[in-house]
Amino acid sequence: MMASFMSYFGSRRDPKQSARDAIVGLRQQLQMLEKKEEYLQKKIDEELQKAKANAVTNKAAATAALKRKKMNETELDRLAGTRMQLEMQVNTLESANLNAETMGAMKKASDALKVIHGNMTMDKVDETMASIQEQRDIANEIADAISNPANMGLDLDEDELKAELEELEQETLNERLSEADHVPVHLPPSATKQKEKQPVLDDEEAQLRELQAALAM
Repeated sequence: MMASFMSYFGSRRDPKQSARDAIVGLRQQLQMLEKKEEYLQKKIDEELQKAKANAVTNKAAATAALKRKKMNETELDRLAGTRMQLEMQVNTLESANLNAETMGAMKKASDALKVIHGNMTMDKVDETMASIQEQRDIANEIADAISNPANMGLDLDEDELKAELEELEQETLNERLSEADHVPVHLPPSATKQKEKQPVLDDEEAQLRELQAALAM
């Protein structure tokens, strides 16, 4: 029967459309079988009623009715078997059609993945990731160099810086002791001479002011 359907619909048609047409044809045939089964069942019931009506009065008529009933029952069983075969074919076609559509969708997805990946290989991916990591490391080094410049391009003498720092520490200590005791500690010679000359300068400045006041009078 399947071969007859294939010969009827042709082998050059679209497989999906052929499957749909075959399913439609099978379902139409099932509807015809169901109607035939309903008709036979009706005839079986009628023959049974005739057999019952003639069972006592007309045994020949009753026997003939039972024979026709039996023949209709045999035909009904045959149609039931045929209907089951058609239903199985419908289920098989629907399943095959679904599988074909699923495979088609998967094939399209596979082709799309091939286009996306192109000539990409794991070696190329690893190489690209290594290059990215290398450039990231370079960027980090550049950022560190910009944010933390070494000595701002100056060539500094560490010993000189250390001596200057010690001098500042000594001056700080002297200032603190001077504030507490009014006595300088370890003052530089130049500072002592300057302090000794300060009273002389103050006297000369006072005399100059007195002279200016006298002239003004």
